[in-house]
Amino acid sequence: MAQKILVVEDDRSLNKVLKYNLENEGYRVVACGDGEAGLALLRKEKPDLVILDLMLPKVDGLEFCKAAHKTVRTPILMLTARKSEVDRVLGLEMGADDYVTKPFSTRELLARVKAILRRAGPEAKAAEVLRAGAIEMDTSSYQCRIAGKPVELRAKEFEFLKLLLESAGKVLTRDELLERIWGYDRSMELDTRTVDQHIARLREKLGSEAKRIVTVKNVGYRLQTD
Repeated sequence: MAQKILVVEDDRSLNKVLKYNLENEGYRVVACGDGEAGLALLRKEKPDLVILDLMLPKVDGLEFCKAAHKTVRTPILMLTARKSEVDRVLGLEMGADDYVTKPFSTRELLARVKAILRRAGPEAKAAEVLRAGAIEMDTSSYQCRIAGKPVELRAKEFEFLKLLLESAGKVLTRDELLERIWGYDRSMELDTRTVDQHIARLREKLGSEAKRIVTVKNVGYRLQTD
């Protein structure tokens, strides 16, 4: 069955263009023009991906991400006319999986869509439990526990911890973490400080196990497994 994409965009002409091009690529598309309706469709339609405008009536893109990730783990590709790095980083920190600045080419957008869906596909969801000390992570159900107690992680925090656990003590550079989590090459202007900010919040949530995330000066991070 074709993958389903929810488009939440208040620009009617762009909404139609996105729907047309996505359907030409074989995707099933549902669309609406405001964040409130988008959240309702997200719950009803259970799409494989959301393409979300940042500036929306009723519920804006950032609030949409925040509300969506309380209940689902659907990947989000955010669209915006803003070019500020602060806006871009904020969108990613709120749970967007990728970020495209308007105006963009249809070819670029479709490439981003395919990349996100590939990363979130069935082959990436195989059941696996990762452990280090008191940390236990179930990658199929997106659950994390510390000493048996559930820990609420945002989507990106979960991905950071997952990569560190999978690395089994190997050092991961900041550039490598950026590329593997967001799929960006270094031309995309994302600052490696984004990684440091996510790691800082992850450490706060890990409590007594935070010390397992070791900073390797001028390089990146590794997870102490023993």
